[in-house]
Amino acid sequence: MDQANPFTVNYRREIKAGLRDIAPIVVAAIPISLLFGAVAAAKGLSPLEVTVMSALVFAGGAQFAAIETWIHPAPILTLAFATLLINARHVLMGASLAPKVRMSRVQKFLSFFFLTDEAWALSERRAMERPVTGAYWAAMGVVLWANWTFFSGLGAILGSFLGDPERIGADFAFTALFIGLVAGFGRSRVTLVTVAVSAGVAALVHHFIGAPWHVASGALAGIAAAYLAAPEEARS
Repeated sequence: MDQANPFTVNYRREIKAGLRDIAPIVVAAIPISLLFGAVAAAKGLSPLEVTVMSALVFAGGAQFAAIETWIHPAPILTLAFATLLINARHVLMGASLAPKVRMSRVQKFLSFFFLTDEAWALSERRAMERPVTGAYWAAMGVVLWANWTFFSGLGAILGSFLGDPERIGADFAFTALFIGLVAGFGRSRVTLVTVAVSAGVAALVHHFIGAPWHVASGALAGIAAAYLAAPEEARS
């Protein structure tokens, strides 16, 4: 009997590991993606537009922020700036992960389109034991991307039948999720100051100026507050 090719065996093992690690996150992302599709449909986007947006942008937080501030005509520059601020963390995540991934520079450049907070965290954890292979990364990234794209489109279809999510309070679900996440953060002085300043500035700007400027204002205020509240040695 011929022995199995070690490369093929390892390749399959890496794919299985990626699918195993990402599976709980894929399941947890389903209701969030359905909600996004329903909220986007309530804002006037068609199921096709929602699906294309999810496929090309693939950034849940940025997409929710864009939909939350969506008006007609859409303020393209403001939305782009807010998205840049929200996703700026990917620069640091990519720089942290790049040396630990076994891929060429071109492959990293292309495959990091699938970079998410969850994929980054799982890869960093795996890198503590072994290098992150392209097969492992692709299994996680592609499955999570397909899951988000499909179910956000399905959410838009279902949302068109259910009507305005505000009727049943579903529009607040993602806000509630963020509140829960923030509540789980560390209770250090820097964290509390950052959250308080960011929320306060965003609320004031939303009240006196209106959307979508509160998103960018809150983000910038939070960044400034975090820097000023950090210990002096951490800033040097």
